Formats: sequence, structure tokens, C-alpha cells
Amino acid sequence: ESMNSTGRELSQADLIRNFVLMGQPPELQERLYGHHWRPMELAFGQEAYGGSEFSAFMRDFLTLKTGEVPRLDLVYDTFKAYARRPEVELAGIEALLAELHTIALRYARIVLGQEPDPELQQAFHDLRELKVNVVNPLLLELYGDVDAGLIDRAELLEALRLLEAYVFRRAVCAIPSNSQQKTFATFSRALRKEPSHVLPSFKAHLLSLPSYRRFPSDGEFRRDIQERNLYKFNKSCSYWLRRLENHQRKEPIAVANYTIEHILPQNPELPAAWRQALGENWKALQEEWLHRLGNLTLTGYNPELSDRPFHEKRDHQGGFAHSPLVLNQGIGQLQLWGVEEIRQRGGCLAELALQVWPAPALSQEQLDLYWGSAKVTNAFYSLADHPQLANTQIRVVFDALDHSIRSLDPNVYQDVRKLYIAYKCETNFVDIIPQVRRLLLALNMPYAELDDPNGLARNVAGLRRWGNGEVELGVAMLEEVPYAVGLIRQSLERQLSGSSSEDLAE
Repeated sequence: ESMNSTGRELSQADLIRNFVLMGQPPELQERLYGHHWRPMELAFGQEAYGGSEFSAFMRDFLTLKTGEVPRLDLVYDTFKAYARRPEVELAGIEALLAELHTIALRYARIVLGQEPDPELQQAFHDLRELKVNVVNPLLLELYGDVDAGLIDRAELLEALRLLEAYVFRRAVCAIPSNSQQKTFATFSRALRKEPSHVLPSFKAHLLSLPSYRRFPSDGEFRRDIQERNLYKFNKSCSYWLRRLENHQRKEPIAVANYTIEHILPQNPELPAAWRQALGENWKALQEEWLHRLGNLTLTGYNPELSDRPFHEKRDHQGGFAHSPLVLNQGIGQLQLWGVEEIRQRGGCLAELALQVWPAPALSQEQLDLYWGSAKVTNAFYSLADHPQLANTQIRVVFDALDHSIRSLDPNVYQDVRKLYIAYKCETNFVDIIPQVRRLLLALNMPYAELDDPNGLARNVAGLRRWGNGEVELGVAMLEEVPYAVGLIRQSLERQLSGSSSEDLAE
């Protein structure tokens, strides 16, 4: 379990191979290697098998089977633990290797570009371009549903495009991505594994994800894709410009043959014609609008167009008036290029973006079917239902806490319950229980993980109380608020990292 015959440290793949083969009778060992392990080596190829790719596959296999994401350097240990589960041992080592072999071939199609279907291959490629490897266990699950007859190829393709839209919309809307690993690792638990139900339940679950795990709405996406600095997005504009340009084209263009063009030039010392067109406030306008959606396009004539005045860019051979690209339609008919033209083009492209990266579409009846009781609206309560807050001193402290907690993250929201006020991103990270002379705070985190240098919090694990978690803290005066917020921040950061407990409150 340490080194091979040449003294080199064994890879996670080597360790797992040795674990499943060594100790088996020679005849079985030869059959397992020839029928299952060797085909996996060939599917991955020498570079991928000997590098990190096979270890990444094993991590995704274990995530798929257990719902937990192991560290890459602990893949072997996690695999041993999985292989020793009673149900896995009962099925036998050959069944385990056969399943591993089947899923490895799916992985090669998804991640290594070996998918024979052109549309599926392109969809997998587009997801890979977004650098979202944490989605792979879910992709393996969905591909397995195709093999099991639960969904067909068209439904798989639709699911892939919705996942792409989910990831891209969230990136454009600057929603933190640190929740995605947990989201995708547990996604399949929400799927209804029956023919004709997998895809609708998939869509319903996407639409049900709350707060910082949410699928951005059309309005949020439409606004942010027009306002965001897209030039530096995802290290390259080629992905989203390609997707916009090639949407529903039967003969896609090769973006590699084009370069990104700023219609309003990047040059910080704009030529006089551009300054005159923008007006005396030209510098501020250039900085504000330069990298926005409406000002970016593709061209094969970047050096020739350069910083020329707009009418020369338009009429030059190969300029906008002569461009065959969808992205450049309409630019050749304009007389001027300024803020209003950038705004209008950005709005048009944003509408196109809603078609390229669509939100899931389900009827209300379907939503009710798949959400079920999980989405039944709670009884409505307000702060007026907490008479303790009528105390002026306590209310001042509460208002200061409320403002500070909401300021910790833009996704924090308040949920007033009958007996306490909860603050959530996805689930409660702190609950405030108003009392006559103080506010009692319940932090939803293990007491052992709390950094409380002043020792003011109390361990309430195992005690009956309102609220969630193992940490309790009293706040009665304004000067106590900053320290309390420092402890609350730890509970929120734990939730944002994907480590939070489930909400246990009614």
C-alpha cells in the first residue's frame, strides 16, 4: 500500500486495483483484470489513468454511491470502507468491479470526450468549459437512468442544458459556487425514479433550490448579464459568445477563427472621434460600458478595425456591415455607437441569452405534484407577534442585530416564526428568541467548532430549547452586538461552506 517495484509511490488507482485483485484466487484475479480492470485502463488511456483523472473518477464514483464527497487523497481509504459495507460484500467483488467498469465507461464519455452522440458530446463539452467538475456524479447518475430506460436521449440532453444554464446563470449573477458540491452530490435524492417522472422531478428540484443555491430567475439573469463585466468572465469570452452565436445554427461557426472585439475600443486614450461621440464625460462612460454584453462581439478583422471611428469599423471590408455573424446583425445599419446603442444591443442579446440558457418550465400542477408537502406555506407571523420587542431597549438591540446579520451576506433573509426569528441562507444559521430583558441567540453549529475567546456562549447540546444548534448566547445591550455578530458569522460561514446541519425547527 505504499510503493511499487520501482520505488514510486502508488497512485490511488494502483491502490484500489491491488485491493480488489490481490488475495483473490489466480483464476478469478485474471478474469477480473481482463474483463473489467484492463478495459478501464484502456478507456482512460495511459496519461489519464496514470495521472489524476482516474482518481477523480473514483471520487465521483464514491460520491455517486454514498452521497458524500471524499478528498482526493482519501479516495482509496473511502473505497475500502465502501467495499466492506455488508451489502457490497454480499454482492461480491465481481459485481463491484462490473459496476465500477460500467460507470467508468460512462465517465469516459462524459469527461474524456468519448461520447459518440454529437449533441450529447457538445453538451458535455460545454459543461466542461464551465469548469464545474462537481456536477460529474450527477451526470453519471443521469446517464445511468438512460441505460435503465428511465429517461431517453432527448431528456438527458434537456437535463444537461438545464444544468449548464444553472451553472452559467449563477456565475453571471455572482452567486457563490461553494454550495455546488453539496447540491450536486445530493441532487439525485430528489429525483423520482420512474419513467416519465425523472425529468419533471429534476426540473422541480432545480426550481425548489433556495437562497444561495437557487436557480436565478429570468429577471435576475436578464439584468446581470447586461451589467456584468463579461470580458473577464470565466477567463474567456469564447464560451458564452460561441453559445450565443451558434444558438439553433445548423452549421455552427468555429469561434477559434475569430477574436473578441470591443466595438467601443479599449484604448484608455480614445481617439478624438470616439471622445466626441461620447461627450465630455467620455472616460467615465468608457469605463462603465466597455466590457458589457452590448459592447462585445466577434470578428475576424480585429487588427484592421482596431480603434477606428465607428463608421469606419462598420463599413470597412469585413466590418460590421458585411459580417455574416448573428452577433453582428443590426450593427451595420447604425449611424452612431454610444451608450444608448450599447444598452439596446445588450437588451436584445439578454433576451437571446434567456433562450440559450433557459429556466426549467413546469406547470403549477407539476410543481404541486413534485414539491408536495415540502412546499406548503407556513403560517404567517410578523415581529408584532413577539410582544417582548415592544420593550424599547430590547427593540433597539434587536434592530442593530437584524441590520448586522442581514449585512453579512446578500443572500441572508429573515423568517419570523411563532416562537423565534430565524435568519437563513439555505437553512437557519441563527435564531433569535426575544425575552423580556434580553435576546437569546441560538447558533446552528456544533459548540466544539465555535471560536469564543470571551467564553460567553453556552453549550446546550442535548437540552430542550427553541432554535437550532448547540450554541446559545444572550445579548441585552448594544455594546454586546459586535461580539455576538462575530460568533454568528462563524455559523453562517459554516453553512456557506456546505457543513450546516439540517433545520430541526418546526
